[in-house]
Amino acid sequence: MQKKKILLVEDDLTMRNLLGTLLEIEGYNPVIFQENQSQNILEFLKAEMPDAMLLDVHLKFANGLEILQEIRKTEDIQNVKVILTSGLDYSEQWLKNGADGFLQKPYMPDELLLWLKQNLQ
Repeated sequence: MQKKKILLVEDDLTMRNLLGTLLEIEGYNPVIFQENQSQNILEFLKAEMPDAMLLDVHLKFANGLEILQEIRKTEDIQNVKVILTSGLDYSEQWLKNGADGFLQKPYMPDELLLWLKQNLQ
């Protein structure tokens, strides 16, 4: 069985590394988008076609809500599952913005793993 691919869009290096390690240990294939890459996030998403995407709302290089809106308008990537994350409470906005889930930081790793298990069959 092929490992489920999870795209991490997170500008905090420590958080990115911790999530990547956690996902690997749990049998996922983490792919990390870094803002210094030559591709923009939508091109990277199209090239990788992950099963799910963990997207921080407040990125240094972009607004996660705007990225989500672009994803939902782009036919070949609009069905990628997107989990928004933020230190602020977006528990009411995530659904109307088209996300599949929301985790408020700091969240427990079990919360992420449970969401992935329930939503990626």
